[in-house]
Amino acid sequence: MNRMKVDEEEYWHSSKCKAFTFEDEDDELSQLKESKRAVNSLRDIVDDDDDLEKFSWSGEPVGSISWSIKETASTNSTPEGSDLGLQRSSSSTASFPKQASSYSLSSFFKGRNKHGSFQSLSDALTDTGVKNYAPELRRPKAEYKDYDSVWSPKETVRRLQRGKVCPLERFHSLQEKLLLLDEAVAGHDGNVITTVLVFLKRTLKKEVLFRELELRQVALRHFIHFLKETGDQKLLLDLLRFLDRMEEVALTQYRDHLTILDAEKRKEFLKGCIGLPFSLEDSALVQDHYTLLERQIIIEVNDKHLEAAGQTEIFRKHPRKASILNMPLVTTLFYSCFYHYTEAEGTFSSPANLKKTFKIPDKQYVLTALAARAKLRAWHDVDALFTTKNWLGYTKKKAPIGFHRVVEILQRNNAPVQILQEYVRLVEDVETKLNLAMKYKCHDVVIDTYKDLKDRLQLMAYRCKVDRGSPAEEKIDTILSNPQIRWKN
Repeated sequence: MNRMKVDEEEYWHSSKCKAFTFEDEDDELSQLKESKRAVNSLRDIVDDDDDLEKFSWSGEPVGSISWSIKETASTNSTPEGSDLGLQRSSSSTASFPKQASSYSLSSFFKGRNKHGSFQSLSDALTDTGVKNYAPELRRPKAEYKDYDSVWSPKETVRRLQRGKVCPLERFHSLQEKLLLLDEAVAGHDGNVITTVLVFLKRTLKKEVLFRELELRQVALRHFIHFLKETGDQKLLLDLLRFLDRMEEVALTQYRDHLTILDAEKRKEFLKGCIGLPFSLEDSALVQDHYTLLERQIIIEVNDKHLEAAGQTEIFRKHPRKASILNMPLVTTLFYSCFYHYTEAEGTFSSPANLKKTFKIPDKQYVLTALAARAKLRAWHDVDALFTTKNWLGYTKKKAPIGFHRVVEILQRNNAPVQILQEYVRLVEDVETKLNLAMKYKCHDVVIDTYKDLKDRLQLMAYRCKVDRGSPAEEKIDTILSNPQIRWKN
């Protein structure tokens, strides 16, 4: 028991490999011993039978000093000697052809390669010069079937619909390619049609492709959509010109202004688009677009200067949050009504000037101006917006958008109840008026409406909804106690 314990301690505290020191670097004998220890350690790991001793062709034990010396001599001998040894080994056992490597078997155990320099055991094992004789496994022939087989156009389309690999380069002639396109269109699969069109675009001249697509409207629509999605503007314009679709050519060129960020460059581009062959309606819109951008540039430069100077009250109280450049016409009108509402019609930034120049309808103008002035809580301007005079000089409130919409916009901008009540009274439909008055708690409007309707029951029911002791309750009690009113119920 004590002997086993001693052996165990000796095993854990001992090492078969000697530590590296610089003194032993040039000592060939120490390197030889170190290699022998490495071989013995490998044999302990790999071999199952530790008592079995291996011998070389000469009868000497493999790994002995004499065997290592002879192996060293054999590596330095002539090639004829190595060929003779190879013939002797091949006569006894069949093996693969031996490939010349950067190290010999003796240098593996001894630690020296053919060039005379030492290499470690790990370097020898990881040497990339060793050829791997394991046969390379080829892919099954079924995988090459998709590339080797010849498919008809109909079969090709079916395989494409199923997502199979099917190279289209096998179709060389124009007739085969057009037949493939016709089969794709007959299959009613947009992805397959697009795939075939991309193949034709790559392999046909554009004149030939355009001529054949003109005869196939379904494929033509797919191809135009494909060019728009991929942004191939040049080929798209060539195709539209070939088809004599000049209005589409003009619209496609006009759409390029979206890619121009600089306002001055965009204005010049739009100026050049005015002469393109648009329809009458589109031509007027392009002209308005150019004029609007021209106005916006003028307004932007002027307002930047005013805001920087800090002398204008509206810009001090409400600083601008964004530039007006490239904004829509309605946004420009709102901006003008917000910052330049009182300016004369002769100025470019005047709302009246914008309305006249771009022929803005009354409803659109009133809606935009109302939203801008209500946001500033300029209730006098709101009142003036709906006040009109007849030829006798009498004033009257009129709203082209309907007073129910006016009430909604005012309430959205937190208008006082007194202002809301004034415009709720102007709603013509009685039911709509009552709903708006109840919704926004305009009690006087509800009470007066029920009084005009002589509906005593509804007035008594509404009395229960108002606060106790409130002016609204007192007003209802006064009306109910009035004997001169002739109630209908």
